Amino acid sequence: MAGKPGFLDVQVPMFVPLWRRVLAVVVFAGWTVMEVVNGAWGWAALFGGSAAYLAHQFFIAWEGPAGD
Repeated sequence: MAGKPGFLDVQVPMFVPLWRRVLAVVVFAGWTVMEVVNGAWGWAALFGGSAAYLAHQFFIAWEGPAGD
C-alpha cells in the first residue's frame, strides 16, 4: 500500500546513502554498550533490540524507499 510510511518503517529516502545506515546502527550499538557498562540492563535491551532491528532492516531486508 502506497502512502505514508508506518512508525517502524525505516526504509525511507533519508537512509538511501549507506553511510547514514551504518551510522544509525553504530550509534544505537554504541549506546547499548554504554548502558551495559553503566549497569542499566533494561535500557541496554531496548537500545540493543533497536540496533538489531535497524541492522536487519538496513542490511538484510533493504529494498530502498517504495517511491523510487
